[in-house]
Amino acid sequence: MATIKLEIVSPDKVVYTNDISMLIVRSTGGELGILPHHAPLVTGLVPHAMRVRLGADRDEQLIAVAGGFMEVTPEKITVLATAAEQPIDIDINRAKEAMARAKARIEAFHQHTPESKDIDVERAELALQRAIARLRATKTEFED
Repeated sequence: MATIKLEIVSPDKVVYTNDISMLIVRSTGGELGILPHHAPLVTGLVPHAMRVRLGADRDEQLIAVAGGFMEVTPEKITVLATAAEQPIDIDINRAKEAMARAKARIEAFHQHTPESKDIDVERAELALQRAIARLRATKTEFED
């Protein structure tokens, strides 16, 4: 079976490197599936749990990314992530707390209280997306 090299890099370390059979990502233009010998591509990534398929048996790993960029060549996929974590490195309680805080900020913003004028709703929505990506990567149950 054909494979393609995947390298996921965050500002402080190489998070993941392996030969894979397929990568499924959520780009700024929508969801993409990348196979070996894919046409060259550069795209932005939104916060999500990337799906890494390792072989023909459809064994799949999830890796949380907080956004960034991806470059694809026929031989290699390079993900330059603002932050990336493998499930084993994710603190589930911390991710749940971040999700709760983000939801509370978004709710407060929509209630138009005097305090809500200081809430950056875009930042809160991104924090919510990052927390959801981290929880999905760990396959943790949660309410959207």
